[in-house]
Amino acid sequence: MVPTPQVLLLPGWQNSGLDHWQSRWELLYGYQRVEQHDWMKPLRGDWIARLEEALLEQSRPCVLVAHSLGCLLVAAWSACSRNTARVQGALLVAPGDAARAELRPMLQSWAPVVMKRLPFPSVLVASHDDPYCSLERATTFATAWGSQWHDAGHAGHINAQSKLGDWPEGHALLQPLSAQEGNTPW
Repeated sequence: MVPTPQVLLLPGWQNSGLDHWQSRWELLYGYQRVEQHDWMKPLRGDWIARLEEALLEQSRPCVLVAHSLGCLLVAAWSACSRNTARVQGALLVAPGDAARAELRPMLQSWAPVVMKRLPFPSVLVASHDDPYCSLERATTFATAWGSQWHDAGHAGHINAQSKLGDWPEGHALLQPLSAQEGNTPW
């Protein structure tokens, strides 16, 4: 019998507030947030190390649920980790684009964005009117990462300002990633 995976929440820059769907899922479903050492000054190497630590602490396979900069974290981590088999899948929501001129000063260590196929199944959810990533760039990420594409319509940055509440549509996208058999157990 395959164990139920642990869902790890990967918020983006500045973390996810109480009204964000990630925080609501944490309370509703008991998912575990990966806490970063510094949410305001996100250094790619530090965030990668923290994700690696969080995964190594788990006794069962994991599914990653990333938002914004958290999506870039998944791509960067998977390109350098020897522990990718611990991840069964990833839900990547509203990836931020560290190459955008207005974001570069705050996210210097995140450019260039890692554009390598993920070694596990993933779904990328993007919006037509996301102020932090164009739809064209989001589709480029989905293609590079080998992610299944999901069009969220006009939902902004798919965050608390989008007024999604518990975002049941997003949670439905997570279910197949949680149910499938992932990579070979470590």
